[in-house]
Amino acid sequence: MSDPSAASIVSTPRPEQLTEASATASAGPVGNGKKEKPRSLLGDAWLDLRRKPLFWISATFIVLFVLMAAFPSLFTSGDPYNGALSRSRIEPSSQGWFGFDVQGRDVYARVIYGAQASILVSLLSVVGTLLIGGTIGIIAGYKGGWVDGLLSRIADIFFGLPFVLGAIVILTTFNGAGSSNSEWQIMGLVTASLVVLSWPVVMRLMRSSVLATKEADYIVAARAMGASTSRIIFKHLLPNCLAPLLVYGTIMIGSFIGAEATLSFLGIGLKSPVVSWGIMINEAQNYLRVSPFLLFFPSAFLVTAVLSFVMLGEAVREALDPKLR
Repeated sequence: MSDPSAASIVSTPRPEQLTEASATASAGPVGNGKKEKPRSLLGDAWLDLRRKPLFWISATFIVLFVLMAAFPSLFTSGDPYNGALSRSRIEPSSQGWFGFDVQGRDVYARVIYGAQASILVSLLSVVGTLLIGGTIGIIAGYKGGWVDGLLSRIADIFFGLPFVLGAIVILTTFNGAGSSNSEWQIMGLVTASLVVLSWPVVMRLMRSSVLATKEADYIVAARAMGASTSRIIFKHLLPNCLAPLLVYGTIMIGSFIGAEATLSFLGIGLKSPVVSWGIMINEAQNYLRVSPFLLFFPSAFLVTAVLSFVMLGEAVREALDPKLR
């Protein structure tokens, strides 16, 4: 038989051992003197984005294009609107880095100023598309029933319109040959046509997000506690449904830059006196063999801008989706 007194001596810790153990437990793991605060979804996404070289490359180009659009005089002192016929189709040189077009205008200055119209139209189109499509999608997904059915059928009508055909109908009606619209009116009509033909996609995306979120436990609890519809939408639904719209909106900026250039190239989008990359490509198509630089430089800037926004959208999508990390 074992001695009870000996067993108690072995198993019972001394007072100083208790003090050391409690101090170690309160201090936490070794080398972790400070507790790390829990991060939100956007915090985790930003931490993941900072590690991606693709994000920094695309963000650098986007900042450059935004500066070109906002402050073109920082990049050139040339006149993008007026030229001299004596300089018609002069190739790139020290006098003109990108050469001169048919009317003797500086191609470099026109490329810099062309970013303003292209990026402004795309940004306004994206904002309008997200506001209209997102609002209708929230209403359709949250209300359900006949409201959802009616709004979804209206979206199907617009969704069934071919993009180019719909843009031709809208722009030739309000901005056809012989119209005397100002520069801002032309940009507003192109923006409106892009919004009208693109909002159903955002509506469907927001509606599906709301349908997947509105039956969550915290939404049911807020409704049971008597929260109003507006509070539930703006406080609970909207913050948890913005991630897909943020990703799609970023990619859509690049898509709208390409769409604006396509419409301008076809002669139904932006028109003079507006300067844009699509107009420059349209003017250079007849001189592709003899003066290819007229087409190369605006096309290079257009492709770089579109790729930058698309790559940024892909990086944001991977950062916001935990399955892709």
